[in-house]
Order: sequence, then C-alpha cells, then structure tokens
Amino acid sequence: MTGTQQRTAPREDTAAERRPGRWLALSVLVLAVLLVAVDATVLGLATPYISEDLKPSGTQLLWIGDVYSFVIAGFLVSMGSLGDRIGRKKLLLIGATAFGALSVLNAYATTPELMIAARALLGVAGATLMPATLALIRNLFHDPRERSLAIGIWGATASAGTAVGPVAGGFLLEHFWWGSVFLINLPVMAVLVLVGSRLLPESRNPGGGPWDLVSVALSLVGMIGVVYAVKELASHGFAWPPVAVGLLGAAALYAFVRRQLTLTAPLLDMRLFRNRGFSGAVLADLLTVLGLSGLVFFLSQYLQLVQGRRPFEAGLAELPAAIGAVAAGLVAGTAARRFSVRAVVSGGLAAVGLALASLTLLTESTGYPLLGGALLAVGVGAGLSFTVTADVILSSVPKEQAGAASAVSETAYELGAALGIAVLGSIVTGVYRGFTGPAGSPAAARESLGGAVESAAGLPADTADALLAAARGAFVDGLTLAAGAGAVVLLATAVAAWFMLRGQRLEDGDGGGSGHS
Repeated sequence: MTGTQQRTAPREDTAAERRPGRWLALSVLVLAVLLVAVDATVLGLATPYISEDLKPSGTQLLWIGDVYSFVIAGFLVSMGSLGDRIGRKKLLLIGATAFGALSVLNAYATTPELMIAARALLGVAGATLMPATLALIRNLFHDPRERSLAIGIWGATASAGTAVGPVAGGFLLEHFWWGSVFLINLPVMAVLVLVGSRLLPESRNPGGGPWDLVSVALSLVGMIGVVYAVKELASHGFAWPPVAVGLLGAAALYAFVRRQLTLTAPLLDMRLFRNRGFSGAVLADLLTVLGLSGLVFFLSQYLQLVQGRRPFEAGLAELPAAIGAVAAGLVAGTAARRFSVRAVVSGGLAAVGLALASLTLLTESTGYPLLGGALLAVGVGAGLSFTVTADVILSSVPKEQAGAASAVSETAYELGAALGIAVLGSIVTGVYRGFTGPAGSPAAARESLGGAVESAAGLPADTADALLAAARGAFVDGLTLAAGAGAVVLLATAVAAWFMLRGQRLEDGDGGGSGHS
C-alpha cells in the first residue's frame, strides 16, 4: 500500500494492513478509552453527593477532583515506555484489571482521605491505559488514512464517554448512592480483559533496552512536584513550602531530561521534540485542556446547585459537547488533508475560545440555548483539534516509539487538566469565598457551594434564602471569570498553533508528508 513502508518492513506492514480483525481489535481499545473518560466525568456529577456524605473541606474537594490527574501525569511517560518494553497488550490488560478493582475502593470510600488515596491509586492504573491504546492503534493501522479514521473513532469514543458518564451517572445518582458511579467501570473492564486477551495483537519495541528506574523516579517527582506547587500557589497564594516543592520538581525534570540525553535506551527520546509538528501538537493539547478543564469541573455544580437541575437532567444538558466532538472527530482527518493541519487545529481552538467567551455572559437564570450552543461549539472545536494533534503526534515518530509518544500526548492532556482545575478552579474558589452572607452563616458555607446548600438546610427560611442567593451569585461570578480566563488561553493557543504547525501535513496513502524529523 505504501512503497516506503514496504521497503522498510514489508512482511510486518503487509500483514498488519491485511489483518482482518484490526477493526474488531480497535473496538476493544476504545472500551479502555471509554472506561477512563466515563470515570473522569462522573466525578463532577457526584461531587455534591460526596460533599454531603464525606464532608471534605474545600481543599480536600479539589484534591479529590485533581489528584487522579496529578498521579496520571506523573506516571504516563514511565508507563508508556514500560508498555514499549514489556508489551502494550500485557500492560493494557494488567492496567484494566487494576482499574476495575480500584473502582470498587473508590465506590466504598468512607473518609475524604481514603477517597483521595483511592483516586490516586486509580490514577496509577489509568496511566497504563491511554498510552497503550494509542500505541496499539499506531501498530494496528499502517495505512495513514485508516489510521486517521481509527484515531478519529478513538477520540470520538472518549467524547462519547464524556456524554455517557454524566447521563449514566445522573441516572445512578437518582436511584442509588454516589459510589455506584464508580461501579459502572466493572462490566466495561470485564469485557475489555476477556475480549482483549483474545483479539489484541502484542506489540513492543524490540530495541527498548532496560526500564530505567532512576528516570521513572525523576519523572514522577518532577511532574507531581511542579503540578502540586502550581495548585497550592494558585489556591493559597505565595508560601515557601510549595515554592520549595516546585523547585525540587523542576530540578528533577531538568535531571530527567539530562539523563535521557545520555542513555542509550532512554525512557523518553527527547529528540522527538526537535520535530516542530510534534512539539506544536503537544503544546496545543496541554493549553487547550488547561483552558477547558476548570470550566468542565464546575459546570455540573452550576447546573445542579445553581440552576436546580436533577443529576440526570444535568447530564443530558452536557450532551451537546460530546455530540459535537464525536461528529468532528470522525471528519477531522479528512478535513486536515483537504485544507491543512494548522487550519483545522487553529480553527477548532478558536471556536472553543469564542464559545468560552460567550459563557462570561452566564447568570443564575441563563436559559439553555446559550449554554447548549456554547457546549456544542466547544465539542466541535475540541473534536477537530484533539483528533488532528493525536494523528500528528503518532505519525511524527517511528512505530517502535509509539508508546512513549502517546504517553507524551497524554501527559500534556493530564497535566493540562490538573493545572486547569488548579488555576481556574482556584479562581472560582477564590471569588466564591469572598461572598457576603447573612449574619450567622456557618463556616462550611464558605468552603464550597455544596457546603452552602447543605448548611442552608438547617437554617430558618429567610436566612437560608439569603445565604443561597449570596453563595450562588458568588459562584457564578467565579465561573464567568474562569470562563473568560479560559477563553484567553484558547485564543492565544489558536494563534500559537497557526505558526507552530506551519507546513505540517498528515501522511497520505503514499506514506509521505508526515514531517518526520
């Protein structure tokens, strides 16, 4: 099919291209993506119930929301590299089994501390799933157009998971206790392990060398240290302890990069970043998720606690974003070949930025047309951008390094999510805590909007109404400010992507134009 590929590895590529079960194997891979996407979105819906039951402080609530992303960000590069060495299928099946078991621990957590620990462990398991799925796609589909479609389906499933999560989660929350939203992972995990063990081909990097544990430790300390410092400084202002942790993290990352450049078999080949398309796509992913994630985390609370929607209704209200992303993801590869990579990515990011800008007009009584339209635009823009950047990242590297490259892509995504929740979430929390409530308002009311709603239940009617009006008003003020900040980030990223992705093309059927460095 592609002359270049047939000259370099004729037997492997031809077999892979003709592999009759590759689309069925893809259906198993997207189950893993579904698992992670559903888990990430149901937490937002369950947050008010977790607040009521476990009574976490505002800081603990933020940790419950973002420790999963912290740990995933810390382990992704290591796990992507481990999959390249021991086998991506093996790592995927081990990770999926652990993910299911740890979902049970999340469901039955009885204290905020146990919940935070359970989310952290789930992050370790989650770090094995995403790089393995993308790397296996890179090795299953050697025809570039087929691979673009496969990546589009992969991305669309992640988006569908963000839709299925709130709707299924909303239904469960109305009929069962909050822990049930984590137990829906179990049947998906069971199908993935049972079917995947039979259908998925094993693939690894034959020249991967030993797994360097010093590099693993440096990447873990570096990523978690830097993200923790940003989160703490954003939440509580300047203080020396988080600055010290951040400096330690930065030093560890510097040592990690230096070590990779000296190893014969590095955990992450730093030369990948010399490819402008690869670097531009990674940066676009990081900043896009940063701009979006804080908003997404607080939107479910806005729909439920401000507008008074039931969980299931709140889940349905968020559907347009997923529908837009699914539709855009499936046509993104074709659009990028017809127009250009930078036009599709920059256009998608600009659409998301403008949609976020429109959300600065939100009030407590905003009608659904504005919200639904903005969410649809966010979905379409993100679907176009994420699908094309994933394709660029995968086609920029040799397939033996697909796991490490996928891990870089996913690290950018998870780091963006953690930073977004930390920075934009701290804007919401900071504005919220400044509200002026009626005399005698409980201290818990200032910790979170969920705390205010719960506190109001035990107050006289007039005082309760005044407290809720002040708390909801402050929450919406914080949310619109965060949406504005997100809009600025997205529009700036659209401009940066236009320049960094200049001349970048997706591979065509002849195997050319991938921008290999």
